[in-house]
Amino acid sequence: MTVKEKIDALVDQLSDVGIVPVIKLDKVENAEKLAKALRDGGINCAEVTFRAAGADEVIRRMTKAYPDMLVGAGTVLSCEQADAAVKAGAKFCVAPGLNPKVVKHCLDNGVPFAPGLSSASEIEQALELGLDFAKFFPAEQAGGLPYIKSVCGPYTSMRFMPTGGVTADNLNSYLSYKKIVCCGGSWIVPAKLLDAEDWAGITALCREAIDKMLGFEMVHVGLNCANPEEAEKVADEFECAFGFKKKVGNSSVFAATYMEMMKKPFKGTKGHIAVATNSVKRALYQLKLRGFDVDESSIKYNAEGVMNVAYLKHEFGGFAVHLVLKK
Repeated sequence: MTVKEKIDALVDQLSDVGIVPVIKLDKVENAEKLAKALRDGGINCAEVTFRAAGADEVIRRMTKAYPDMLVGAGTVLSCEQADAAVKAGAKFCVAPGLNPKVVKHCLDNGVPFAPGLSSASEIEQALELGLDFAKFFPAEQAGGLPYIKSVCGPYTSMRFMPTGGVTADNLNSYLSYKKIVCCGGSWIVPAKLLDAEDWAGITALCREAIDKMLGFEMVHVGLNCANPEEAEKVADEFECAFGFKKKVGNSSVFAATYMEMMKKPFKGTKGHIAVATNSVKRALYQLKLRGFDVDESSIKYNAEGVMNVAYLKHEFGGFAVHLVLKK
């Protein structure tokens, strides 16, 4: 696999996760506990920064305990640090700035590297080095999402991981833009929780961030009817009782937007439930981690190539569940 193929594979993995915790862990002996806390919260990923001594040992412990965890090294400022990180098991390296020597060293050795950029000139340097994925740092201070959108005009191939000032409150604004692969942040692993060794607290922050990122909302309930006549009859009843206006479609009859009566039995023993999300792709990744299988044959994409529909194999009380992309 070429380094470009490795970077593309990394980008795909990071896109699934959406959030990359930036970790400064002073107590090396807590590496496994922190990794478990992140995983339990739905984040099977970490950027372990070399701002703390023993970062390579933290990486080694995390990757040994959880070989499938996507662990990278952050604040990689030298070739020596990069080598130590990779030897310890780091799957990628990140830096706050762009040092051509370190970038070239990593790429020559097949290591995906995401340097920190904050200007058009640095983007051009990255492109010259063969990179099309980079950290945007410090994100908020350097202009945030408006700046990223403006530079993506002339630099259409670039993809970014904003870090610095990203919080639970602005996370979805960043992730809503197609050129944003994921966001890095330390708010999920605050120093006070690390110092207190509050692993349950970190897990809770992870789960809260994931749920906010996905933004699950129930859209409508579909009922399986025996035939078109029954579907219209039920829709008429909803309209009569609650004023839900009937709308007849090709395969179903809607009562407002809340209820869908299928003209013939479809998925689910009783029917289906539609759940909207900010990202079907990220939602499926999380649901698989939570033990729910996906009906791969049901996955659909919109005109822009973005996954927008998918069914789970599991039934909830006799109802199939399908995810739809929020509009």
